Amino acid sequence: MAGREAEEEIAMQSKARTAVGRREFLRVLGVGATAAAATPLATQAKADTETNDEKRKTRYKETDHVKAFYRVNRYPAK
Repeated sequence: MAGREAEEEIAMQSKARTAVGRREFLRVLGVGATAAAATPLATQAKADTETNDEKRKTRYKETDHVKAFYRVNRYPAK
């Protein structure tokens, strides 16, 4: 049986390791998280495209569907 044990030991040593261990997984996960966190920092900031007049214009409009929403949810009418 000594020959068989030696064959098994050699086979186990030469067997390619395909599974990722827990520590290796956590290491790869940490490197990936660091790279993902640094990606937004690498993009340039974009300038505001609105003019001052566009910034000051009224955006809220009390249309029919807004009035219906207020009525259904029992908000007091203005």
